[in-house]
Amino acid sequence: MTKEQQQMMEYFKKDRFAASIGIKLIEVGSGYALAKLEICDNHLNAIDSVQGGVTFTLADFAFGVASNSYGQVAVGINVSITYFRPPKGKVLIAEAKEIYANSKLASYNVDVFDDNKDVIVANFIGMVYRKKDQHNFE
Repeated sequence: MTKEQQQMMEYFKKDRFAASIGIKLIEVGSGYALAKLEICDNHLNAIDSVQGGVTFTLADFAFGVASNSYGQVAVGINVSITYFRPPKGKVLIAEAKEIYANSKLASYNVDVFDDNKDVIVANFIGMVYRKKDQHNFE
């Protein structure tokens, strides 16, 4: 891992909401992020399935990291999620990849998987607006 990637990893640990529900950033690169969440009892809804908002939050976090990975502040302006099946394992993994970017707008695809990335449980698509502000990863 490069020094810049280490600095970004530390920077995104400041996301207090993501940390409060147990989301961990695994990898970050230009326009890319990989995050995971170990499923706990408090992530389950009344029918003992992972609450949809938990899956959405994990995908949204990976989207936020990937879209801000260049150092330019990016804010979400449109997102959608499709749920395919409830997770069956003990871990959710979200992988965000940049699809398109220009100086003002960028789009990202986020796949959410069960445990070992063998079963896709949801797909999240998001667009950001890139502001003039910069992050200080140092």
